[in-house]
Amino acid sequence: MKSTVLMTAIVAGLTLTAMDASAAGRGGDRAMPDFATLDTDGSGTLSVAELEAAAAGRFAAMDTNGDGGISAEELAANREGRAAKRAERMLSRLDANEDGLLQADEMKPRGASVERMMSRVDTNEDGEISPEEFEKMSDKRGKRGGKGRGDRQKDNG
Repeated sequence: MKSTVLMTAIVAGLTLTAMDASAAGRGGDRAMPDFATLDTDGSGTLSVAELEAAAAGRFAAMDTNGDGGISAEELAANREGRAAKRAERMLSRLDANEDGLLQADEMKPRGASVERMMSRVDTNEDGEISPEEFEKMSDKRGKRGGKGRGDRQKDNG
């Protein structure tokens, strides 16, 4: 019985995490709280009550009008708030000349270049990307959900 209650609490917490990530427009945008944050009583373990409290807190934060439900407007507001925070972090990280604007040279990829990308995608090394090479690159991006490096994927075909 105790394990059923614990699993229910964990599933509820993960459901709210998924809702929050979905509202943010990308899975995983919001990091899971660390263990110490969830362990509110400092016992060194997580109880059902602590997991339920964390899930309830996340729900309450999204339910801005306090009516016990999350409307489309509240989901949108949550998403917009997160987007604004991401934009602020991006600006503070990339704005090298601190003018409050991002110029093209400040947005160039660090540690990567068009030449490096070309060398990975241009498999026949003719200096150009064919439709087939482009499609293969796109397929690799799709397999990894648009994250990470495609050359780490193994082809199973």
